[in-house]
Amino acid sequence: MKLKLARASVTSKPKVIEVSKIEEDLDKKSIFYFDKENTHKELKALIEYFEEKEYSVYMREVKFGLNDDEYIYEVHIVK
Repeated sequence: MKLKLARASVTSKPKVIEVSKIEEDLDKKSIFYFDKENTHKELKALIEYFEEKEYSVYMREVKFGLNDDEYIYEVHIVK
């Protein structure tokens, strides 16, 4: 499964990351930021994937502006 990481700036394109890469990076960090272009269904699949592997997962929407489309997803994945 591929997901888009949050953009570094408003005009840049989001980088794509595989779930396997996220799993490898869990040793280094546990908070990941994903772009608004990811569907809710994709993020739910990510949460279910890690919950099946006995991780605790928390997701929330983080607004960074006043417009409705100015948000990213913050996902915490902890063993």
